[in-house]
Amino acid sequence: MVAELERRYPPAWAEEWDRVGLVLGEPGGPVRRVLCVVDVVPETVAEAVDAGVDMIVAHHPLLLRGVSSVAPTTYKGRIIHRLIKADIALYVAHTNADVAEPGVSDALAARFGLTGLRPLHRPAPGSPAHGDGRGIGRIGELPEPMTLAELTRHAAAVLPATAWGVRAAGDPGRIVRTLAVSGGSGDSFLGDATAAGVDAFLTADLRHHPAGEHLATGGPALLDAAHWATERPWLDDLAALLRETTGVETLVSDLDTDPWTVHAAPPAADDKEPDREG
Repeated sequence: MVAELERRYPPAWAEEWDRVGLVLGEPGGPVRRVLCVVDVVPETVAEAVDAGVDMIVAHHPLLLRGVSSVAPTTYKGRIIHRLIKADIALYVAHTNADVAEPGVSDALAARFGLTGLRPLHRPAPGSPAHGDGRGIGRIGELPEPMTLAELTRHAAAVLPATAWGVRAAGDPGRIVRTLAVSGGSGDSFLGDATAAGVDAFLTADLRHHPAGEHLATGGPALLDAAHWATERPWLDDLAALLRETTGVETLVSDLDTDPWTVHAAPPAADDKEPDREG
């Protein structure tokens, strides 16, 4: 199992700051059932235990930053102890899966039916991930042009549902033909989207000032979706890959691990109570 994952998503393709690969478990241990998740959190670990899986393959690293203890009195320590007691291995494919072709953003692009795909941000020449269509994000053509308002509603319909939903920045009537997408946090690629000349860029975790400055300097329209929702589509591709190449039973977690759980829009102007004269 580890060999197949590393053949498809070589750890050398990951960013230097990333932490990918086998986190828990014996490399040669038997794997009969796998659960694919975006986040390793108590809820997805409980799902794995209940399903009787032998391995979790996660997108986000559990141990991205250094820790001085994995005692069960700590949040991550409790997760690790439960996985070890249940004899569940943990494997992470993060930025090496982002840059792969096909990878995380290919699955996101497929939700919109994009064609003519090309990378949004290519790896630097000489880096292990350079070449063969690899890169962060994807740019493609929509099947039919849409206004930004229509595309925003369409995005909310085709992406996994979250309380966050999808919000957009730009002229609602702007016609969108070319769309860039990047699963996960993408505001570091605003410049790439502008340089590519796309009509709109969909990603997650967009911040106030970078987004505002981007639009003020003529950048493409922006669509901001929940982080989890932009990466969940890849799990289906990952599960299919493992099923086809290893023959193991693969499950996909649909637990919404986005931290935002409540959304309230202001009432429409027509719904507001009229002012009353005293």
